[in-house]
Amino acid sequence: MKPFLRHTALALAVGSLVLFAAGCDKKPGEKAADAAKTETAKADGKGEVKAIPGLATEKEQVSYMIGLDIAKSLEMAKDEIDLDTINKAMKTALAGEKPLMDEKQAAEVRDSFAQKIQAKQIAKMMAEAKKNLTDGEAFLATNGKKPGVVTTASGLQYQVLTEGKGAKPKPTDMVRVHYKGTLLDGKEFDSSYERNQPVEFPLQQVVPGWQEGIALMPVGSKYKLWIPSKLGYGEKGTPGGPIPPNSVLVFEVELLDVLGAGGPKPGK
Repeated sequence: MKPFLRHTALALAVGSLVLFAAGCDKKPGEKAADAAKTETAKADGKGEVKAIPGLATEKEQVSYMIGLDIAKSLEMAKDEIDLDTINKAMKTALAGEKPLMDEKQAAEVRDSFAQKIQAKQIAKMMAEAKKNLTDGEAFLATNGKKPGVVTTASGLQYQVLTEGKGAKPKPTDMVRVHYKGTLLDGKEFDSSYERNQPVEFPLQQVVPGWQEGIALMPVGSKYKLWIPSKLGYGEKGTPGGPIPPNSVLVFEVELLDVLGAGGPKPGK
């Protein structure tokens, strides 16, 4: 997990422009070579500007692309900014004119704004975490009463969809599984089925809910697991990722094989 980064959306926007500009920062010889290649491509009919409705020229297309990148970077702060003022500042800077704000003032505003955005994000995360915890507890209380659903001492819930006849893995074993993971609202956040590729991992290296659930399964089994947040990703979830704080996770898991503590043996 990465901690919350104290970056403003404006800094990210500038970063996108810097990355774009970096591609143009070439030596004269390199620029000349690129120009020659471009002219050759045009002569071959391969360097023509692709038609995009509303964006007739390459300059318009590049400008629009940069605008989209900046917009994505500003998404987090879209309610805190004025696009006309941003445009005004960019025009001033690109024209080499004197800005209304010096570097010291800009730094003060940047730091203050970063703190404000961070506070809003923390407040939002805390509110979401509280709601998810309440909703998750209510769901598990009801789900645990359904036929076929078993609740363990830890709070893990599972249902046997298919009972295999193979061995059960030990905590130190490596396992091979197929799985699909969703949130309570049905939103899928991961699936080995979608990748058409089973995964292998040491059982000790996954979240506690998986460790406990898969250890219950004989090879050849398919179980449905409901993992409380305390046995999953907890009150932080996956910051910047698909799992919100205090989320109950729902998995369908097939245990395909137990590979032993050392994984597959050479030649197998």
